[in-house]
Amino acid sequence: MYLSITIKMVVGLVSLLAVTRLLGKKELSQVTPFDFLYAVVLGGIVEETIYDNKVTPLQVAYSAVLWAGLIYIIEILAKKNNFFRSILKGSESIIVKDGKLNVREMQKNHLEMEQLRTMLRQRGIFSMNEVKYAYLETNGGLSVMKYRKEDPVTPEMMGMDTEDIDPSILLIDEGEVVDSGLRLAGKDGEWLKDSIKKAGYNDIKDVFCAEWSEKEGFYIVTYKK
Repeated sequence: MYLSITIKMVVGLVSLLAVTRLLGKKELSQVTPFDFLYAVVLGGIVEETIYDNKVTPLQVAYSAVLWAGLIYIIEILAKKNNFFRSILKGSESIIVKDGKLNVREMQKNHLEMEQLRTMLRQRGIFSMNEVKYAYLETNGGLSVMKYRKEDPVTPEMMGMDTEDIDPSILLIDEGEVVDSGLRLAGKDGEWLKDSIKKAGYNDIKDVFCAEWSEKEGFYIVTYKK
């Protein structure tokens, strides 16, 4: 019995991982209700069969493969057919258009005014007068375009030339050298040791974290206060 439970749990885990890969690299906020349903149903299938002695591991595997296959087919159809995609994934709703609130769309999506105000505040917008367009996305998120006069002043607006900066690279993490970071930076361990010493730190083990960029140099935090 224990062997059967173990095999079922392994099959279930592999199946859940496979479904996650099929859904692609999405943040939780990007998952649509239909995507969520995929995982919930598969989780229910695995949960209901793990301790059921009448269900064999082979049947669990078949159910998982069948469900994953159906998901894959649906995802392919959704990508190739706009009509099918709109049924499965839904489509965005224009809540605010050219500064005017669409009450019908609010009611259609069961969205209350205070909910909309909360979503706007979370984006740093505290007045409806700032909003030119607002889209309620299929994942429930809100995309907002503000009036240009409400945008913060940028160097481009002021005619200033700015230089782009590359993202920093983590080279030391909790006293350990991050080899992938060194490869990305095109450096080696000896260069890192010498650089750390020049910065006043003799032992990499004393460094909690160290980031580096070509233009900004090092940002170092040690364990010692």
